Amino acid sequence: MISADHRVSDPEQPIDFLSALTDEELGAFRARGRVRRFARGEAIFHEGDDPGGVVAIVSGRVKVSVIGVGGREVVLGFPEAGELVGELAATVGRPRAATVTAVDQVEAIAVRTAEFQRFVSDHPRVAPLVFERVAALLAQANRQLVDFATRDVTARVAGRLIELAEKAGDPDPSGIRITLPLSQDELAAWTGASREAVARSLHLLRELEWIETRRREIKVLNADGLRSLL
Repeated sequence: MISADHRVSDPEQPIDFLSALTDEELGAFRARGRVRRFARGEAIFHEGDDPGGVVAIVSGRVKVSVIGVGGREVVLGFPEAGELVGELAATVGRPRAATVTAVDQVEAIAVRTAEFQRFVSDHPRVAPLVFERVAALLAQANRQLVDFATRDVTARVAGRLIELAEKAGDPDPSGIRITLPLSQDELAAWTGASREAVARSLHLLRELEWIETRRREIKVLNADGLRSLL
């Protein structure tokens, strides 16, 4: 757990919201919500839904995605335990801007909009944490736009694999196994590329012996090699 006066040093890294709360704040947050559990693949909420409140992830990971031109999915990220989702819609009262789906078995605390707003009002130290979270999301979105405009598909794939290795990596003697069960379609949706282009990039990285792949499993063998493409 990180300290209550935690601030992220990386402006593009969303905060661990739950760990950033004091014990008293965490107790008050839990008291205003209810625990919910979601099966893998279950939607927590959909793009366009009315703002029903915020969801703090206690365990598991979720996928945040939107539908682009032609009905194509675009993946925005994979929030994990401790992170808050739905805070923007709850704060401004607008429809959900994205769909959030459980990637693993997920346990979360759901707090309705009015209760969340009262919680923030009653605990002034929390408001900057929420703003910091929103700022990190905007920074991530800007970085994603820059990546799409300036990097080729292989570089974008390498960047996502490095990010996953750092956030969802399990080291072993031969490398770092990415624990997020990511399909090629999802990796393509996250890199803004076609599935075929991503498959070619993964093939190249395997030929270089920088990664190993199995169905929904990737192991990074040479992180420095991947970073050299960025």
